[in-house]
Amino acid sequence: MSSTDVPTREELVRRVAELAPALKKHSAWQEQNRRVHEESIEALAEAGVFKLRRPKRYGGYEADTRTLVDVATEIGRADGSTSWVASVYWIPTWMACQFPEAVQDEVFATPDVRVCGTLSPSAMAAPVDGGVVVNGKWGFISGALHAQWQEIIAILVPPEGEPYPIMALVPISDLLVVDDWDTSGLRGTGSVSTVAQDVFIPAERVLPLPAVLEGQGGASASIYRAPLLPVASASSVGTLVGMARGAQETFLKRLPDRKITYTAYESQREAPITHHQVAEAALKIDEAGFHAHRLSTLVDTKTADGSPWKLEERAIARADLGAVVRRAKEGIDILAAASGGSSIYHGIPIQRIARDVAAVNLHALMHPNTNTELYGRVLCGLEPNTLYI
Repeated sequence: MSSTDVPTREELVRRVAELAPALKKHSAWQEQNRRVHEESIEALAEAGVFKLRRPKRYGGYEADTRTLVDVATEIGRADGSTSWVASVYWIPTWMACQFPEAVQDEVFATPDVRVCGTLSPSAMAAPVDGGVVVNGKWGFISGALHAQWQEIIAILVPPEGEPYPIMALVPISDLLVVDDWDTSGLRGTGSVSTVAQDVFIPAERVLPLPAVLEGQGGASASIYRAPLLPVASASSVGTLVGMARGAQETFLKRLPDRKITYTAYESQREAPITHHQVAEAALKIDEAGFHAHRLSTLVDTKTADGSPWKLEERAIARADLGAVVRRAKEGIDILAAASGGSSIYHGIPIQRIARDVAAVNLHALMHPNTNTELYGRVLCGLEPNTLYI
């Protein structure tokens, strides 16, 4: 594929922006059925969303992370769960490119292949002739219901030496899917659990997790040669910015026709308190956008020049991720609190957006407090207390 065949960032953003009415139409169905609608998946595929991190040699776009941020923002404005699943697919697709080319040939033989995954080592692996056998369960597997492959993390116990974590690629058909996703937020993501029962994985589809975390799967200046956590962080933040902007849009759309009950205000927009709420929320949403774009600029700049990542830069990436979550949630919460009692009806989108952002806020790798603490440790000259940096 030549560079002229790859759509520009502006073209990709335009494509997904045009999907907004269709994506919004399915939001209520997705809440009720706890998964992304098939038509939404097909629309994203048609727009090229699943090609953004696919290698060019397999017909993909190898898009930079700024493109991921802007595309996810547009999808998130329409529906947070759909955007979350799209952005989750980008991360394991990138991780799949850390494997040998023969493995990539197998994975990317499927057009618009979707790879789901996790970084949680909640399974055990035993070495056998030609590979490993894995047993275990993974939760919160967003996108599993529409994926062809899953990246799993397990602890390998060798005959000699210390156990160590591995990452492996497994066809979804080899796993048991457990429909246990019944939650207060991000209900539409279908983030079910998957189970491995004596699943054999050939050696070529197994890598040591530390090698994947360092991202050594591509040539210098390739998008596949960077530390995983900054890449994953930049892949995730656009959804939050989009959800916040969607909340802002739905609030302002309802504003002129809403009175403040039990007051003399016939229109909520006339009240000084509303002016403060709208302005404060807008500033926080703008701050979320700033941190999202600072993060993507860092990742794309470091990728382009191929220079080694400093520890503080890795910590800043995690800090920016947490800052996006914090500011997006704060902005959404202000608007939700100002939306009145009628906003609790399921037909009013802001209640869903507020629940979705609250769920994201609890994610172990995205929680603002966790990321701020990690950044502070590094600034204080201490070693990070995690491999995930």
